[in-house]
Amino acid sequence: MPRPTYWLLSLIVVFLAMPALAAEVRVAVASNFSGVMEPLADAFTEHTGHQLRLSYGSTGKHYAQIRQGAPFDVFLAADETRPQRLEAEGVGVPGTRFTYALGVLVLWSPTGEIADPVQSLKQVRRIALANPRLAPYGRAAQEALEAMGLWDSVGTRAVRGENIAQAYQFVATGNAGLGFIALSQWQTRPQGDYWLVPETHYQPIAQQAILLRDTSPARAFLRFLRSDSAQTLIREGGYR
Repeated sequence: MPRPTYWLLSLIVVFLAMPALAAEVRVAVASNFSGVMEPLADAFTEHTGHQLRLSYGSTGKHYAQIRQGAPFDVFLAADETRPQRLEAEGVGVPGTRFTYALGVLVLWSPTGEIADPVQSLKQVRRIALANPRLAPYGRAAQEALEAMGLWDSVGTRAVRGENIAQAYQFVATGNAGLGFIALSQWQTRPQGDYWLVPETHYQPIAQQAILLRDTSPARAFLRFLRSDSAQTLIREGGYR
């Protein structure tokens, strides 16, 4: 066989094999992390060639879906409780759970300045927050209101979303005058004013990841998530 033909065939074989090296990783992602997840996904694909199939939703709902056999490879939760449960229940891969971000809670007003958060919360007609039973940011919002002595009065005026993304939409569409959202959401679409809720007002929102299906591409994504470049994107996106 002439040498040029041999090299041409070799190149064709390599070219045809390349798509097989790339894979798709299915990731269940807490809705509050959507603004950071997109640049992370792009960076991961550029770094490894693997693609991420992202599914956003409340951590509680994702947990229920995973327990019922939803075919996710990785779970990026908005808390540490559900990944701990999945590991204890034998659904998550042991030893793969870690905290990838610490959430930051803010009170958001899209139309005006929040000079006095207590007075603003007392006067506004509707306050949006995620459902405390489903979403860690909703739990944190309830804890913050309790710390300010306002839960009993504000709770009756609260509009509860299934997740933090819905809480954001309630405020953005004018269905609520104020809302407890993630700082990362405000940074993605800055509008109006926000009050940074003191860390002493709520338990730390430790967002944990866990491997659900032990594959090389899924493990590669978790390694990438702990890399310096990924952590820089996460900090810039409004997380500690």
